[in-house]
Amino acid sequence: MKRRDFLKASVGAGVAVSTPFAGSSGVFVPLSPQEGRTLYDKIWDSHVVANLGGDTDLLAIDRNIIMDGGPGSVMGLLEERLTIAHPELHWTVCDHYVSTSPNRYTNRSLNIGSTHEDFVTYAEELREMGIQAFGIDDPQFGIQHVVGPETGLTQPGMLVVGGDSHTATHGAMGCVSWGGSGGAGLRNVLRTGTVIRTRAKRMRITIEGTLGPWVRAKDVSLYVIGQLGAAGGNGYAVEYAGPVVRAMSMDSRLTLCNLNIEMSSTTGMVAPDDTTYEYLAGREFAPPGPYWDQALRSWRSLPSDPDVVFDREETIDMSSVEPQVTWGVNSEHVVGISERVPDPDDAPAGYRESVQAALDYTGLTPGNPIAGTPIDEVFIGSCTESRIDDLRAAAEVVAGRQVAPNVIAWVIAGAMPIKRQAEAEGLDRIFTEAGFEWREPGCSKCIGMNGEHVAPGNRAVSNSNRNFIGRQGRDSITHLASTPMAAAAAIAGRIVDVRRLMQGEPV
Repeated sequence: MKRRDFLKASVGAGVAVSTPFAGSSGVFVPLSPQEGRTLYDKIWDSHVVANLGGDTDLLAIDRNIIMDGGPGSVMGLLEERLTIAHPELHWTVCDHYVSTSPNRYTNRSLNIGSTHEDFVTYAEELREMGIQAFGIDDPQFGIQHVVGPETGLTQPGMLVVGGDSHTATHGAMGCVSWGGSGGAGLRNVLRTGTVIRTRAKRMRITIEGTLGPWVRAKDVSLYVIGQLGAAGGNGYAVEYAGPVVRAMSMDSRLTLCNLNIEMSSTTGMVAPDDTTYEYLAGREFAPPGPYWDQALRSWRSLPSDPDVVFDREETIDMSSVEPQVTWGVNSEHVVGISERVPDPDDAPAGYRESVQAALDYTGLTPGNPIAGTPIDEVFIGSCTESRIDDLRAAAEVVAGRQVAPNVIAWVIAGAMPIKRQAEAEGLDRIFTEAGFEWREPGCSKCIGMNGEHVAPGNRAVSNSNRNFIGRQGRDSITHLASTPMAAAAAIAGRIVDVRRLMQGEPV
């Protein structure tokens, strides 16, 4: 028996394989009315299969995102003649290891690692099993946390799990999501369609005020992390609320929840509203026809009840906050663009050594302005800010300008539909005429697992989500900032205030 025939014969073990997600009507089933429940608790309670004691439950999942190496786990299970209980719950895309070179379609060796080259052929086999797989030739291919919302695979009320920590991103759609379901956890999810999880405490972060010019969701996230700390969300599921969040587009809300994990909270959420429903309507895997109205009725019952009491409440006023940029080696090492590099002597006791170590690595001098720091590379992409709103903002900054000499600058759309839309709007020409490289979708320099790195010793401004030592490449230095701030740095050749650039002031 050929390998493919064997795998097809093994799948399901008596479980019917349906067309993935066809006829989905959403999965949230409201329980009997209870007073004072959060969005998180409503979704959690509706997915409990069994209580395992205390706050630990066995939960039914609605979506499982299989990471790059996951197809190997699928094949391993089948070769052991074990059952994949519900293939239609799972979907996968090879985003971390794939090359973003325009030549990746003709030179498959660019997609590094034999296992990951095999993903190109795995995708077809997985689809035949009932698992939705997006190969690099698929018109919907992209970064998993962009593909899910863009295709409508992610919907309000769902319980979404995945191997990647930034699965928190999907909570912006009004669902509960978390990462870390890899290894043995992935095997369990594949075999049973369930996960074992301890319920988190609930935190609400209310964002008040108004955003100033060129201040974006990325700045909100970095400022919140700077205020609460990189461990500020540990043990909590966070719901973002308030007028600033309500006014955000879906693209911005996805950025907000993407960075939730950077303060050690695996689950970040925004309650669904008309912005959510308008974004989702008509997408490929959204509930079709009469199922849409049924789903909408359920989704409207999801937001936290008015009388709910959270375990923790935080309020952040953004009215006077300026564009943010990191100076160190985690997301809480952040200052406003007009501020100065901190002095370790001014740090709280017990924190001074880590501040000094971060400055030793980044090579910055305490007391110097962060603005004006020379840079070598700029990366615009990642699951944080690579959606159409982000690319439009970058293009507005770049239009009519040139990338500074000796600066390497890349722009990467988060998924093929976004890339096509950007090209239809002429954004790619704006970037390439300015001296940026316009590349294919993938994680790329955000994580550098694919041969695409910030060069050793180079200093980069990145609109991605992590800046720890070696994240973007060995001995590289990363400053996190918003997409417009990254674009402005590419033009100036140093960290600058995008507001001043756009006002025509010297930078």
